[in-house]
Amino acid sequence: MTDASTTRGFGHIDGFGHIETWVFDLDNTLYPADCDLFSQMDKRMGAFIADAFDLPLDEAHALRQRYYAEHGTTLAGLVQLHGISPHAFLDYVHDIDLEVVAPAPELAAAIDKLPGRKFVFTNGSRQHAEAVATKLGLLDRFEDIFDIHALEYIHPKPSREAFDRFLKAHDIAAPGAVMFDDLAHNLETAHAVGMTTVLVDCRHTDRPEHQASAAWTELPAHIHHCTEALAPFLTAIGTALAEESGRDAPQPSQAQFCLT
Repeated sequence: MTDASTTRGFGHIDGFGHIETWVFDLDNTLYPADCDLFSQMDKRMGAFIADAFDLPLDEAHALRQRYYAEHGTTLAGLVQLHGISPHAFLDYVHDIDLEVVAPAPELAAAIDKLPGRKFVFTNGSRQHAEAVATKLGLLDRFEDIFDIHALEYIHPKPSREAFDRFLKAHDIAAPGAVMFDDLAHNLETAHAVGMTTVLVDCRHTDRPEHQASAAWTELPAHIHHCTEALAPFLTAIGTALAEESGRDAPQPSQAQFCLT
């Protein structure tokens, strides 16, 4: 494990000079977790399962959680074990209210300053990712969105198959790429394939996989950097890279980036 204090503040954002490809998860990463889109999607997943299997809602949610834990996504379990139509499931689950997602001009400007290629790599659908990225004002910043359809529904993150497919599809060399994700277990695989990893820390949500980081006194070895504020973190990286290359760049705003 890495001492968490080494990731604090702007003086410790080195380690990105070799990065040629910037890869972002979508949900709770490109938009703040307090938008709480996942609660809408969780409810709709439960309702879909309850209707498909004629189950009480509490049993449907228990099944949803079990398939998520065992298969990486609820959808993967439904497809592999029950032959559920992925299109029907995804269309229903992603039919949510996006009004809570606000434009993110600071994040857009920060991404623009990063040299190299940029991608979204998500277990959601391209349609959902495009809708959210449009609301954020980010859609045209990315070369491509690699989604659950490209993963054939049964190979979601954090599987090695998911990362291998993504890297191969876009001819990306893992050592020159960085993965930003809100789920630490996704970053385990990113680290294993050779990518630099950044956890977008969402410890203030009620999701157990987010709350786990609150107890950390140091970062796990598979997480190289950690931030609770993506836009200023990326701004600081862009500024540091510009300074290293001798270009003028604006000074970043003050922010706290990691563990407290």
